[in-house]
Amino acid sequence: MQRQSGFTLLELMITVAIIGIIVTVAFPSYQGITNQSARATAQADLMAFAAAMERHKAAHFSYAGAAASGADTGAPTVFQTFSPATGTNSAKDYDLTVSAINGNGLTYVLKATPVTGSPLASDGALYVFSDGRKGWDKNNNGSLEASEYCWRC
Repeated sequence: MQRQSGFTLLELMITVAIIGIIVTVAFPSYQGITNQSARATAQADLMAFAAAMERHKAAHFSYAGAAASGADTGAPTVFQTFSPATGTNSAKDYDLTVSAINGNGLTYVLKATPVTGSPLASDGALYVFSDGRKGWDKNNNGSLEASEYCWRC
């Protein structure tokens, strides 16, 4: 009688269970790293957007009119409307907007809002202010608290 070699069903089930446990532990870490990467890209795009706002002010002596149709808020005309700015609109992670310009056109607030329905949707919006402050609505409650005026808090 010749002995056959191979794997038993029990050995295969144990292997599949171990792989399942590894995937269960590793996947959230992977998602966290990809979210951090997308957030860092949006932060870089917001800084480039702020530079575009400064160029607009140098040309027009005001930040006013930097949004679509000469408006003060909404989608920008001086920069891409999405992040990553080097990608396509269909692959966007964040929508970039001019959130506010004060009445005399001397200050602005730029905002990067995570795309609804994406893994980043609950990540909270990113902000850049004309005075150099940066904010991240980390708890995603719609407003910046005193502890959220930073990007790495």
